[in-house]
Amino acid sequence: MVKANQTSREKTVNSDVEKTSQVESKTASNQTSNQVSEAEQIRIRKQKRQKLIDLGLQAYPLDLKATDSIDSIRQKYYYLKTDEQTNEVVSMIGRVMFLRGAGKLSFVALQDGRGNRLQAMFSLAEIGEQTMKYFRELVDIGDHLWVKGEVISSKTGELSVLVSSWKMASKALRPLPVLHKNLSDDLKARQRYLDFLINSKARDVVIHRSEIIAALRQSLIQDDFMEIETPMLQTLHGGAAARPFITKMNAFDIDLYLRIAPELFLKRAVVGGFDRVFEINRNFRNEGMDSSHLPEFSMLELYQSYSDYKDIAKLTQKLIQTVCQSVFASQSIILPNGEMYDFSGNWDEISLYESLSKALGESITPATPKDRLITIAKTKLEPSAKKQLNDTKEIKKLISGKLVELLWEQLVCPSLVRPTFVYDFPADNSPLVSSHRTKSGLVEKWDLYIRGFELATGYSELVDPVIQKQRFEAQVKLAKQGDDEAMKMDNDFIEALEYGMPPTAGMGMGIDRLVMAFTGLGLRDTIAFPLVKPVN
Repeated sequence: MVKANQTSREKTVNSDVEKTSQVESKTASNQTSNQVSEAEQIRIRKQKRQKLIDLGLQAYPLDLKATDSIDSIRQKYYYLKTDEQTNEVVSMIGRVMFLRGAGKLSFVALQDGRGNRLQAMFSLAEIGEQTMKYFRELVDIGDHLWVKGEVISSKTGELSVLVSSWKMASKALRPLPVLHKNLSDDLKARQRYLDFLINSKARDVVIHRSEIIAALRQSLIQDDFMEIETPMLQTLHGGAAARPFITKMNAFDIDLYLRIAPELFLKRAVVGGFDRVFEINRNFRNEGMDSSHLPEFSMLELYQSYSDYKDIAKLTQKLIQTVCQSVFASQSIILPNGEMYDFSGNWDEISLYESLSKALGESITPATPKDRLITIAKTKLEPSAKKQLNDTKEIKKLISGKLVELLWEQLVCPSLVRPTFVYDFPADNSPLVSSHRTKSGLVEKWDLYIRGFELATGYSELVDPVIQKQRFEAQVKLAKQGDDEAMKMDNDFIEALEYGMPPTAGMGMGIDRLVMAFTGLGLRDTIAFPLVKPVN
């Protein structure tokens, strides 16, 4: 702790401190000159670290305790008037984000982990000449600082702590980026911690994401859902159409797959008697990266017995609206472009085949021949989407359902701005979904779209083990034809279904996409630490 009175050890090293004071004054800790290279700044900061140690003042102490947080001080003393004192002493810790010193006063802005800031005032009259000297010589922007002192309001009306003593909590050896300049996109992605430090919007997204996940859990638990953790490493990949990541388990000498979905294990839990289950966790899909896809992502998946896809749509709407209200205190969100987006009320519902038929100007049904769909696709799809239509082998792998969905995604999806449930999908593209009760060739499935992107999907689950086995067999045939996303036969799951799974509806929703929906940001901006291709 640095106080006004010098110890004998401090006096011993005082001459050493003064020897380098002129060097340090050129790069004054509070506002290092842009002409000084980063390497030179690091060298000088390392010297300061060593001097702290030589003075017996510790650069990285382990025993610091604060009586109050920055936020609690702000909330408790918000009422102080200009130049008012309290005679109440507190201690607090924060990162130095602003530092200015002149004459007999120095001012520091300390910031906590949520971006709250509070001013600490260093007065020569309060702490003495030597303590002020050490402070000005040894403290830089980016350092973590512990201060103790009286809570006051400054002559300019700024809530402050008038420092009587201070300690270095952690010495920063690298200078922070210039606070008023934007980081490059590459630096933001590779050193996200710097973006969090100087960009309040980036920090707020992380905070909102945490609050969104907490609100999801709370809402589901209040609806009697139970959270279950299912395996990340699986002997078979299933639960979705995707290419898996493969790894090796040395102990068993077998290949394992990073899961692409928790679906088949959560359904096993339903067979085991748990009527309402959910999981929020990571999924892995060995595919490309774009504005709406990442190889690693967070997902909510839930299952509710004795319900169907209509029931689960109502639950999903209620869940999203509840979370929106809980986190943002409203069901209307202002997006970065200034647009107001409304999640309230009942959401739109459309049919996939009817909406596609309307967009094309001709009737498209599950019975429409594949050749006709290929002809339409060659005319309507963008060049990037129809490359495989010029390859005979690729055409053979394409099933009619995939062609229908490709056409729908390009011709209808971009027009869906309001929250919209898209109902009733082709059966050949949904092997885990129950067949539609009244419409041949369809399954009871919906996708939820928000501002043109898919947010969630819901099913009436297929619980008939005989039909499920037939669906898996069809997937195996597709895999033999070269479909990397086709599922494998999962006999263990079939056996579980044979013990009897109750009528059940399920829903899967991407957490990253939910944050996108609420914030209006791109997918990568919703992730605290997105995957970045290494620099060679």
